[in-house]
Amino acid sequence: MSVESAPVRENVDSARGFAFALAAYVLWGFLPFYMKAVAHIPPAEVIAHRIVWSVPVAGAVLVALGRTGDVKMALRTPRMMAMATLTAALITVNWGIYVWAIGVGRTLDTALGYFINPLFSILLGAVLLREKLSLGQKAAIGLAALGVVVLTVESGSLPWVSLMLTLTWGFYAFFRKTLPIGPNQGFFLEVLLLALPALAYIVYLEATGQGHLLNGTTQDAVLLLSAGVITAVPLIIYANGAKLLRLSTIGIMQYIAPTMIFLIAVFIFDEPFGTAKMIAFPLIWLALVVYSVSMLAASRRK
Repeated sequence: MSVESAPVRENVDSARGFAFALAAYVLWGFLPFYMKAVAHIPPAEVIAHRIVWSVPVAGAVLVALGRTGDVKMALRTPRMMAMATLTAALITVNWGIYVWAIGVGRTLDTALGYFINPLFSILLGAVLLREKLSLGQKAAIGLAALGVVVLTVESGSLPWVSLMLTLTWGFYAFFRKTLPIGPNQGFFLEVLLLALPALAYIVYLEATGQGHLLNGTTQDAVLLLSAGVITAVPLIIYANGAKLLRLSTIGIMQYIAPTMIFLIAVFIFDEPFGTAKMIAFPLIWLALVVYSVSMLAASRRK
């Protein structure tokens, strides 16, 4: 029986779910190494290959799970297609900023964006869904905002890379919840919608001698052909693991990837960690501690 067709589970963690989620977050944590390897390739070309080569990977998973009927139903539902188009656009922008930022040596900014994201999701729920914030959640959002202010004052401008990653992923997750379709099917639908323009762009680049698949080195070709596996596999593993874990557990585990990205940026990519970041990052981390304690307390009360 597939994970998606399994009966409703009791709200408890499972070892299988933990292993799935841990594997996904660790894979995401190592993703900057891949992005550094393709940094000499224009980000738009990398994104196009991520989209095109994700289609067969995600499609094979759906065939194995016997869930292709859900996609056929979605393709016949205009409202679902409109929402999938919106989420596909948001994830494309998010990917584009991420690929570009790591390529130009701003990996720390991407880590900051994904650290802030859980707090932005809480704020989004309060503003758009009228969800009531606890005192701890308000304090966490305030600390995160203070961290952003510190970075803004130091640089003279907003930390736009971090904020754009937070905004695009936060809204992607928010609108993604409105799709009445499983996570694996939803991901396949998104890359399927993007596949035709992405493929057309790749063909254009190769035909004009600008592409790196046929006109680049063997290493370039291998890196681009592996983009689908690198993109789709962690998402699919995570989607199936999240179903077997409590929301509070996922809430804590989501810090694994940005923590790994932060450590890679500082100790391997040797990115500068100035005074402003020395103040801002601890403020964000303190915000996440406050948020996590508040979330766990609420979970215990339930």
